[in-house]
Amino acid sequence: MSSHEDWPALPPLQTGLRGRCPRCGQGHLFQGFLKLRPECEVCGLDYSFADPADGPAFFVICFACVPSVFLGVWLEVQFAAPLWVHLLTTGPFMLLTCLPPLRPLKGWLVASQFFYKAEEGKVVRRALPPAPEGPKASATS
Repeated sequence: MSSHEDWPALPPLQTGLRGRCPRCGQGHLFQGFLKLRPECEVCGLDYSFADPADGPAFFVICFACVPSVFLGVWLEVQFAAPLWVHLLTTGPFMLLTCLPPLRPLKGWLVASQFFYKAEEGKVVRRALPPAPEGPKASATS
């Protein structure tokens, strides 16, 4: 395979949101809805570096679930809506605002990890200089 320097730097938004390989921009990033492929079928980039963890779910909870909860609370306070109204309105609204953004967000996070060369933090231990000796005891006679 070609070295990393042979590929142009592609912006994470351009590749990640479309679910494309962060190196070549042509291969697919996902094997299923949220499962990453082992490697790019075009350039052979190994996707084992990618670990978005709970990042996509965090963003969805913060930005999509909150409006859904506000909708449910508003329906309840304004109209004292029965449970079936919540099931027919708030439930689908929550699904439609939470599920679709998961894949683009995960792609963006994986592409950002590649673009910025993010990796797991490591503790670097440096050798300390020898400690200075304390003041020498003076001899008293």
